Amino acid sequence: MTDFELKDMTCGHCAGRVTRAIKSVDPQANVDIDLATRRVRIASDADAQAFAEALAEAGYPPSV
Repeated sequence: MTDFELKDMTCGHCAGRVTRAIKSVDPQANVDIDLATRRVRIASDADAQAFAEALAEAGYPPSV
């Protein structure tokens, strides 16, 4: 399980972009997004750094 805070994620459109970025690393990942707290929880065996890089590339640099 990997958790990130995405301070730039503010709306449903952002959540969709975040989900696509995560799925580009692991299409089978389970993604749980909480817009109110701007947090995303990822259930996957993939490397957390790979997710962080994909999110940053999508415009949502994470805080762990």
